[in-house]
Order: sequence, then C-alpha cells, then structure tokens
Amino acid sequence: MISLAGVLAIRAVTLEQQSRLEADRFSEQVNLALRFTAHRLLVLAGDRKSAIPPVQEDEPGTWLIRMEQNFNYDSLPPILSRAFELHRIEGRYNVSVVNCQTDYLTLGYAANTTQPSMEVPCGGREQTAGCYNLRVSFPDRNTMAAEAGQNWLWVIALAFILAIYGVYIGFRNLKNRRIANKYSGAPPDNVSEKTVAELPMLLFGQSALDISNQKLFVKGEAKDLTYREAKLLQFFCRHTGQLLSRDLILQSVWGDEGILVGRSVDVFVSRLRKLLKSDDTVRIANVHGIGYRLDVS
Repeated sequence: MISLAGVLAIRAVTLEQQSRLEADRFSEQVNLALRFTAHRLLVLAGDRKSAIPPVQEDEPGTWLIRMEQNFNYDSLPPILSRAFELHRIEGRYNVSVVNCQTDYLTLGYAANTTQPSMEVPCGGREQTAGCYNLRVSFPDRNTMAAEAGQNWLWVIALAFILAIYGVYIGFRNLKNRRIANKYSGAPPDNVSEKTVAELPMLLFGQSALDISNQKLFVKGEAKDLTYREAKLLQFFCRHTGQLLSRDLILQSVWGDEGILVGRSVDVFVSRLRKLLKSDDTVRIANVHGIGYRLDVS
C-alpha cells in the first residue's frame, strides 16, 4: 500500500513537471509569435530600426507587447494568425489593443486558429496616435491549467491517504504478529492452572482464538474469521475433547439465529479445518452419525 502511494506521488510529481514544461514551451512560442507580429506591424508602418520590446506575461494565460507607435490594425489579424500558424499555436484566443496610459480597451476581437479568415470587428476604423499594448489571452489554457492543478492535487491527496492507510495496515499487522507470537503454542507454565475461559485468548494446541476481534492465530499467522466461524470455534475450544452432537452444536451456537440445519455444521467445520490445517496438534474429528470433537495433542 505504501509502495503504491509512493508510485502515485512520483507520478504526480512527473505530471506536474510535464505540465510546467508544456506551459514553458507554450509561453516561449507565444513570445516568438508576438515578436514576429510586432516586427511585421512596424515594417508595414515604415519602421525598420526601432527595437522590439520584450513580451510580458501579464497574468496566467495572457501575454502583451508594447507598441510605442501607431500600427495598421487591419493588418493585425492576418499577421497574428500567420504567426500562430508558424509557431504551431492552436485554439481560441482573444486580442485586445489597450491604451498604455489609461489601460482602456480601444480595439479587439476574439478568434480561433481553426477559422483564420473570419471577419474581425472594428476593422477599418482610425486609430488615435499613442502608445498601445497588444494583449493576447488564451481562455482554454486557463481552464486546462486549472484542471491540471486540480488533478495534481487529487493525485497527491490520494497518495497521502494511501500512505496513511498503509501505515495503519502496517501497525495492525505488527500488532497481530505480536499477539500471535505471544499466544501461539502451548500456554506458559505460569498460567497452566487457569481455565481457558480466564485467558485473554482461547489457547489450544499451537493456535489461539481472539474472540472479540474474530481472529485466529495459527503458529503465529493471523487469519480472519466470520462471526459464525468464530462462534463455532469458541464452542469447540470451551469443550475440548468432548464429543458434541450436531443437534447440541446447532442449539448452543446458532439456536438464537434460527439456523437448525445439520448441513450448516458440516460446512463451517470444513472451513475451520482448512484454517487450522497448518497446526498438526489440533484436529476436529468426525464421529460418524453423532457429531464432532476437537482433539488437541
């Protein structure tokens, strides 16, 4: 269980790293595409000397580049579409032309790389001279990033839960082993005069029955019992060496449950024999036509 949690944690870290690498690659491609677009717009405006300012990631999923002089807005859609095609950028995107001083939106449109020839709003309108930020955002990228972050958190949470559960299972198994080591084999000399009923467990042969937890320990190995298996084995342990008829077993063990079929005894005895198979000091003997007897050597 703990190893599975470790695998999930490693997988989550790997996915998170892959997501970051993909985000860095996409950001680099957008950066190049916007620089290409700014260059072409300046060339069309007759400017081949001005330095192109760096592209800024204004917020997650949004990039902008500063244009210090006017540009031909009608040329922007085809140039930007071509730049995205060259740099293999796909999906929906929103374009905004924002005044540098006021941060007011003056022009803009929404587009899709699968429909580059669509009609762009605000085309043919005059643009007031000034400084403008050309801003491009990708709404689908924000959604994908949010979902990837949630998936990563879910994987980490699942790994943490599995790790805690694995620790719990480990401590429980350790406890079972300690109990089994303590109560496997014959009772120690200092409790030899006590009756079986007075012991914290019912001891017989190289086995022990933990009634409250419905567990059987056979030579140190813990085995889970059903409620009815535990009741039947307890009855046998209380009457070791005594011949018990099927009717007596049915009435004493399951009479309050309404189980009064002799075949039921045979089925549960068969299950107990399989569970006790490795303890060669214990045998549930079948006395033909009468019933069963638990023999302990």
